[in-house]
Amino acid sequence: MERRKHFKTMSVVDFFWIVLVGCFALCHAAPTIAPTVSPVEENLAEDYISRFYADVGMTNSTLRRAVQSNFSQDLQAMQAFFGLEVTGVMNNETTTVMKEPRCGVSDISRYGHFSGRPKWEKRLITYRITQYTPDLTQSHVDSTIAQAFQLYSDVIPLNFKQVYSGKADIMILFKGGYHGDFYPFDGAGGVLAHANSPGRGQGGDTHFDDDETWTLSSRGVNLLLVAAHEFGHALGLDHSRDRRALMYPTYRYVNTNGYRLPDDDRRGVQALYGSRTPVPTTAPKPKPPPGPDPGPEPEEPTEDPEDPLPNPRDEQCSRELVFDAATSIRGDLFFFKNGYYWRKSTTTSGIRLTKVSTKWSQINSVDAAFEVPNKDVVCLFEGRQYWCIRSYAKTIISGYPKPLTNLGLPSSVSKVDAAVYVPTTGKTLIFVKNLYWSYDERRNQMDFGYPRSIILDFPGIGSKVDAAFENYGYLYFSDGPRQSEYNLPYKRVIRVLLNYGWLNCY
Repeated sequence: MERRKHFKTMSVVDFFWIVLVGCFALCHAAPTIAPTVSPVEENLAEDYISRFYADVGMTNSTLRRAVQSNFSQDLQAMQAFFGLEVTGVMNNETTTVMKEPRCGVSDISRYGHFSGRPKWEKRLITYRITQYTPDLTQSHVDSTIAQAFQLYSDVIPLNFKQVYSGKADIMILFKGGYHGDFYPFDGAGGVLAHANSPGRGQGGDTHFDDDETWTLSSRGVNLLLVAAHEFGHALGLDHSRDRRALMYPTYRYVNTNGYRLPDDDRRGVQALYGSRTPVPTTAPKPKPPPGPDPGPEPEEPTEDPEDPLPNPRDEQCSRELVFDAATSIRGDLFFFKNGYYWRKSTTTSGIRLTKVSTKWSQINSVDAAFEVPNKDVVCLFEGRQYWCIRSYAKTIISGYPKPLTNLGLPSSVSKVDAAVYVPTTGKTLIFVKNLYWSYDERRNQMDFGYPRSIILDFPGIGSKVDAAFENYGYLYFSDGPRQSEYNLPYKRVIRVLLNYGWLNCY
């Protein structure tokens, strides 16, 4: 049977053990409870062992005998794990630790793996949320669960994808009490969540007690921290003895703004799966259209050292990086910032920073950009104007720039925030403040009924879009440093990312 991990709070706490060679004398006496410990605390200690320490294959009678015979040595192991005085008897300090919010069983000293080191043998792991909590909106749950998985995919070569029907690798639900397995939840203030180790069937499945109050802050129980801990188990991590680790048994709130996987957890999960290395994230470049061979592409000039504009080079790996615009150009990704752009190529591993005006002399800075691949055209916006270029030649088409009104935007629009072409619909979405327009590339005119509200038509991405692009069938919407990977047909956020992750920052 797969091992299952629990976050535990004050009503009933779980027990864990570590192997300490030569440290403890074997003791087969009945439980030794200090006289100063109350009967209630004595019952707590016995329940602590019988519920969370014993072999799940034991019968109740065998379990009780095992608890009675091993209590003292198991208590010594617990005290040693937490750095308490090792006495083998209950005392106030031990009782206090037992009542702390915590999770699961552990027999390791730093990061640890389950017995046999189970792990996923594939690179794309699917997950499905079958029941949601009413404490948060569905989009908040989706984005938080995606963010918890992203903590791991940032450092290991696994990707996680949410699916909405059928059987997923990791099935997730929120439900109180009995919820279909042999580990019913015990109401508010008890077990918070549990997860199975990797494997077939129910391997990796993760359950959250819906009698808890789930939040995205320090109040109640923070979903991001609990989910990230449980997904560590779902990937094969056992508990850690490092108090700073996410996989430490006890639950405690830490500020989740810009939260990254602690070093101990990172080393543990990388020991199972290896480290993530930069890989191309775009499709191969399409072949150029028939015609004369344009020859090798000239080397792009880099930034001018005497240029007075702020150089974004130092921001490349900042978690606070905000893009001005983004687009694909024949398979490569271009990310614009402060009159420069980073180019993420499918043929070279490095990320190059180039000044916009050295590539396109008429354009100083780019507010928005989009590519229409079947036309081999890329359009770049600056202020009230836009330019279109031949994507295979990267030269500006004659007749440009043109005013924004040429696209059907009202004259009141002085700047476009973002734009993206959607291949499946043939529409270009143009974002301005909290509204967006839909431009039909086949008919070369704006669709009727626009502008419309971003927050209503794209739930979960926020109320504004700073940059947008399409990649592998998904849309990517940036709002500040945060980016949403979006499934347009389902109108769902798949993952929540940070902009800097595209720039080979691992």
